[in-house]
Amino acid sequence: MDQAEKLRQISQNLEFCPQPRVIAVTSGKGGVGKTNLVANLGICLAEGGYRVLLLDADLGTANLDVLLGMFTEYSLYEVIRGYRSLDEVIVTGPGGIKLIPGAAGFREMSYLDGIRKEQLEKRLGEYTQKCDFLLIDTGAGISKNVLSFISIASEVIVVVTPEPTSLADAYCLIKVICRFNLSRKIHIVVNMASSIFEANQTAEKITHVCNHFLLKNIDTLGYVLDNNCVGQAVREQVPFVQRYPKSGAALQVRAVARALETGSVSNEPFREGFVSKLMRIFG
Repeated sequence: MDQAEKLRQISQNLEFCPQPRVIAVTSGKGGVGKTNLVANLGICLAEGGYRVLLLDADLGTANLDVLLGMFTEYSLYEVIRGYRSLDEVIVTGPGGIKLIPGAAGFREMSYLDGIRKEQLEKRLGEYTQKCDFLLIDTGAGISKNVLSFISIASEVIVVVTPEPTSLADAYCLIKVICRFNLSRKIHIVVNMASSIFEANQTAEKITHVCNHFLLKNIDTLGYVLDNNCVGQAVREQVPFVQRYPKSGAALQVRAVARALETGSVSNEPFREGFVSKLMRIFG
């Protein structure tokens, strides 16, 4: 299928999918490469002709713009404080992806007056309706902020590594998600595995324990093996799918993107739009 035909099909599908696929990318513990996966996965989806918007919701260490090699002078904090418009904050990144830079100002959402909150909701709504995928880069762990962002997404990707601590923390996170019914569609991506065997073994461990103890089927999207080019690209502040497009890591992320693109969409209907859910979190 050529690119033009693919774009026509995407355009036709949009008539039946007025809401973007809102996907929270999260992890049980930090240091598993979650943000790097978000950056490169977003670019891969954009390469496929999709309109992609990234939201940096890691309130503690928002650094998605740094990984993308972007200079972002403003963030949502300035919008909340009334210093800048949303148009001045949203920036275009590599591959045409759009980014809403994160900031601690998210916490000040609850102090917005009714008029400013209504204006912000309207503008955010206009942007989200123009995208096919909205990827939310959350913090790690099971804090209230992380769980809040997971709850407003229609799907969740949990990033896990073969380390026992990562597996344990990922299971804990999934257990909380299931207990409070925060998401009906949960995917996993195994990152930093030393081999395909280790990646498959890791995926089998987490999916088996979730199925056995939580009675929850977890979808495995794929894996990204440990590769020196990933760290090198981070140091160069260039996404590795662009800096090293033929590397194993780049090919594996593209496979994850294809799995996400062709996989089944969560059958949980939107009772309200993503933006309404987002604004409700902050009162």
